[in-house]
Amino acid sequence: MRCADIAMYHAKTEMQGVSIYRPEIDMHSEKRLALMSDLGRAIREDQLLLHFQPKIDVETGKTYGLEALLRWHHPELGFIPPDEFIPIAENTNLIHPMTLWVLEKSIGVCKRWRERGYELSVAVNLSVRNLLDEKLVSQVETLLRRFDFSPCMLELEITESSIMANPARAMRSLEALHGLGVAMAIDDFGTGYSSLAYLKRLPVSSLKIDSAFVTNLLLDKQDEIIVNSTINLAHNLGLCVVAEGVENEQVLARLKFLGCDKAQGYYIARPMSEELL
Repeated sequence: MRCADIAMYHAKTEMQGVSIYRPEIDMHSEKRLALMSDLGRAIREDQLLLHFQPKIDVETGKTYGLEALLRWHHPELGFIPPDEFIPIAENTNLIHPMTLWVLEKSIGVCKRWRERGYELSVAVNLSVRNLLDEKLVSQVETLLRRFDFSPCMLELEITESSIMANPARAMRSLEALHGLGVAMAIDDFGTGYSSLAYLKRLPVSSLKIDSAFVTNLLLDKQDEIIVNSTINLAHNLGLCVVAEGVENEQVLARLKFLGCDKAQGYYIARPMSEELL
């Protein structure tokens, strides 16, 4: 009965007619409770790691920025994939200190790059709960002031689904962040259900095409149509387009032909630690 109850609430949260119980959706399973406790300690004791994946200008091939990606090497369990611990954080209040930790470390690292003469920006992902957090804007403003960091060198990536969860409230947060001078991008574009009525009003500067459409660009005509249409839509709205999941030279060449502005993926560079950059 407990498992059925958990499945029912998961179905409601995900707006699905049916949800089948799985341990990973059970916030109170023994494993998840243990991970939740350990994750809180990892955030407090600075045990998390950041890796950075370069993003390039498709036309010139020059690296213009990097995306910060969170990693966790558990002292006993070893490497824990992000898709295991990030949902735990998103379903608890841990998402707030974790995001603040990522923002602080990312801005600090980017500040060091720029002091060495590298004109690079850094991108950080935000979840739906971050957008609904009333303290987010003041926390970002405080960090920018503390590090004397140019707001335009920080990019915040948000998904379509996080915007549509509460469009009015998300819009207020985005407009306040835009007012600080922070750049914003819509991540995983094409996988959500965003309304074009909201898209044209959002204070974002770029769209990121989800890797699901980019990876098989040369093999699936429908994927190419989606990518090409997204590039044209974004450009008509005055937005820059970033393609994720570029895994070979041929895909990169095709993206260039289609007019895509920026790209990232394993062909360009894998995520790596600050020391390896």
